[in-house]
Amino acid sequence: MNYKDIPAENLHKIKTLGQLKAAGYEPQSVKQELRQNLIAKLKAKEPVFAGIWGYEETVIPDLQRAILSMHHINLLGLRGQAKTRIARQMVELLDEYIPVVQGSELNDDPMQPLSRFAIDLVAEHGDDTPIAWLHRSDRYTEKLATPDVSVADLIGDADPIKAATMKLPYSDERVIHFGLIPRSHRSIFVINELPDLQARIQVALFNILQEGDIQIRGFKVRLPLDIQFVFTANPEDYTNRGSIVTPLKDRIDSQIITHYPKSIEIGKRITQQEAKQKPEQQGMVQVNELVRELVEQIAFEARESEYVDAKSGVSARLTISAFENLLSAAERRALLNDEAKTYIRVSDFMNTIPAVTGKVELVYEGEQEGAGHVAQILMGKAVRTLFLKHFPDPDKAKKAKQVSPYKTITDWFGDGNTLDVLNDASAQDYKKSLQKVPGLEELVKKQYPDTPGDEKLFLMEFVLHGLAEHSQISKNRLNAGLQFKDILSGMFSMPDFGAEEDEDDQY
Repeated sequence: MNYKDIPAENLHKIKTLGQLKAAGYEPQSVKQELRQNLIAKLKAKEPVFAGIWGYEETVIPDLQRAILSMHHINLLGLRGQAKTRIARQMVELLDEYIPVVQGSELNDDPMQPLSRFAIDLVAEHGDDTPIAWLHRSDRYTEKLATPDVSVADLIGDADPIKAATMKLPYSDERVIHFGLIPRSHRSIFVINELPDLQARIQVALFNILQEGDIQIRGFKVRLPLDIQFVFTANPEDYTNRGSIVTPLKDRIDSQIITHYPKSIEIGKRITQQEAKQKPEQQGMVQVNELVRELVEQIAFEARESEYVDAKSGVSARLTISAFENLLSAAERRALLNDEAKTYIRVSDFMNTIPAVTGKVELVYEGEQEGAGHVAQILMGKAVRTLFLKHFPDPDKAKKAKQVSPYKTITDWFGDGNTLDVLNDASAQDYKKSLQKVPGLEELVKKQYPDTPGDEKLFLMEFVLHGLAEHSQISKNRLNAGLQFKDILSGMFSMPDFGAEEDEDDQY
């Protein structure tokens, strides 16, 4: 009988080395373990790396091939591309439990003891050697590479107190205080942002990856460590903060390139999975698909923007944080107005600026514009892009010398009328303000005849934002919201950039 066929709840009945042998246990390396469990999942058509969207045809197949090849892995990609999440999910490919020599510091295999402690214990007790069971969740170690990481942190150091107490030389293994890597024997060890690790520390990893030797204070200790290494790195770090030294890079068998979502749909799926919508918000705040598309489009626009550093990348955390801010902005408005329910508004996107400004690295031109202004530009471009997918192109009728479908709306603003959309306006006030604009509701009904009331109001406001982005009307930011007016009057009311900060800001 194979011990792997024993139910997990019965494994703990096996308490000695003799019982383990009788159960048919055979040692295997952590890489063999990962490989065999991956093979079993692939044969059973079970999902591997579930919840990692957009990588089904690219990164995940490469990762599976690396595991089947029993390779050490480097995940190379910009920030927010699920590199650490992938590494953490590799734990699911480990056996649920493995046996270890009870009390051993290095997760010693009872059949192949590694440390002096375990070797001596097995020699003394033989088949009566006590064993314990280690869960796969305890077989994952993650270390963020920072300039202050030392060899002692990763590999270990001689403990002078142990040496003096036990009257042993520093060359004796028993005086070593082991670091994170030896303690991760028979486990997955992840080093995040590898290029940030100092070159001399990277050099210390050479022999561990290839021969299993470790060297402490000039004393060579032969420890055939069994570790699956996974590294993550950002291409930007190769020039900004450091690099992976060539001999170490040569010892990492597979380098897998990650990437950002290639479509809005994939981005929406990631954001919906990762964004934390509070229980109170689920019943209070209503969201439509266009809102989700707009959130993702902001990130797509940022990745193409001349103001944003493309080498730094735009993390998927931008859309997650922006969506969470969007929900909270609507929730706050509902609370202020004592409303049990509310619907996301296009103007709510202005309240996501704090989530955007912290997630993009700007180039010189972007710094000159200012982070807040760049965020507004990105939102405007997102609206402009999606507007043409949902409503007629305002410029097309003009070029064809036809009557614009927006003529009634733009004429109303041309007559000197303005429309204020305030952040904290109640649902009733919001509805009344939008219904003041002639032709607006009729246009939306014509394009989307079966749209329910709240979504119709959202689309009505969306039309105004779209027209502003196409220079049909002007849009100005107020302290308490937004104001729409005629494009010409907007030109003659440009803000005084030397004025107080609380003056209206046009963009």
